[in-house]
Amino acid sequence: MEHRAAPLRLPAPAQDALLALFITVMQVQGTVVRNIGEVVQRPLTDLGHLGYALLIASGLAIVVRRRWPVPVLLITALASLVYYSLDFPDGPGWLALFVALYTLAAYGDGRRSLLITGAGIAVLTVSWLVAAADIEPRAAIGWVFFRIGASVMSAALGESVRSRRFIAAEAQHRAERAERTREEEARARADAERLRIAREVHDTVAHAIAIINVQSGVTAHVLDKRPDMAREALRVIEQTSSRALQEMRAILGVLRGDDGDNDEDNTGRMPYPGLGQIDELAAKAREAGLDLTLEEISPTAPAPVPSAVSSAAYRILQESITNVIRHVGPTRVTVVLKAGAEDLEVRVTDEGPQTVSGDARANPPARSPARHPLSASRSAQPGRGILGMRERCHLLGGELDAAPLPGGGFEVNARLPLLPNGSRA
Repeated sequence: MEHRAAPLRLPAPAQDALLALFITVMQVQGTVVRNIGEVVQRPLTDLGHLGYALLIASGLAIVVRRRWPVPVLLITALASLVYYSLDFPDGPGWLALFVALYTLAAYGDGRRSLLITGAGIAVLTVSWLVAAADIEPRAAIGWVFFRIGASVMSAALGESVRSRRFIAAEAQHRAERAERTREEEARARADAERLRIAREVHDTVAHAIAIINVQSGVTAHVLDKRPDMAREALRVIEQTSSRALQEMRAILGVLRGDDGDNDEDNTGRMPYPGLGQIDELAAKAREAGLDLTLEEISPTAPAPVPSAVSSAAYRILQESITNVIRHVGPTRVTVVLKAGAEDLEVRVTDEGPQTVSGDARANPPARSPARHPLSASRSAQPGRGILGMRERCHLLGGELDAAPLPGGGFEVNARLPLLPNGSRA
């Protein structure tokens, strides 16, 4: 594998040190070379070599330009004011000042740094123009305007670099935030899918186990005396378990992402149950000992029921009937499906425990009708069944109420909208 060498890049302090050395040499050497053979008002050696000292001090100040940009600008500006006010010879002694203006604008905080650079340039402009009032020859005043223009350009260039850096940082921040948002959305979708699968598994397994439990009890009770009834109970167990296995295979097929190419029993492509299987669900409930009455009420032209609503209604009915079988036993149950123009109402009402009969498929001992066995468990802390039904309703924008009745029994009432949220007037 080919390895690319990393580009050689000096640390920032080393870069600034080399830049300061270069600027110092350029300022001193450039000023000396430019004024060779010319008559100057004040040579660099006057006042104890003050001219050299000012050029060297302003150049060396660049070493700390990133760490202290404002003090560096003050030093270079003050050196420039003193240098030109004392009529030292003109030359590239403004290099350090331009670098300081650029640095403050580029590494500053925007508004504050621009105010400081603007104020500094204004003070320098006035001082330079005053110092050049009697300059000779007059054409040399062009260098004064050059210094003013170059100072403005240095500050503008620094602000441009700072703006680009700020925009790049904002773009990076937005990209990271978008990435976090995508990860959170992916986790939320995964959690929602796990919750949906958990509900499907719970409803499928709980209903099948409840019916199998009842029928196995009947089988054990009548096996010796009425083998024909035991045989019928075993048939119901076999059908219920087979149906549960088919539904579980369908759920697991979605979880695995099967494409349906495997034709083994063709069960992996089995659709989710819906309102079309209500009669089959009612028949199984009756076989489990419930006296179930199914009422379907709909207007003349009912609205079409979406598949999601149909599946949710079936699961709510399935879970409600399962709860009755598990907690109450044989009793009278009324199921009402009322399809309106805008919503579907699902109501399951049971009358609570019934009195003991002498039938072979005997009901459990009678309990007080005022104390429905589901009322204590559901009112104290709802089980996963009721929570799952309520979650199904809320996902579709509907509502669900589940509470014991005053005269005994229990009622589950769900309303599922047939139209998407926000489409109704």
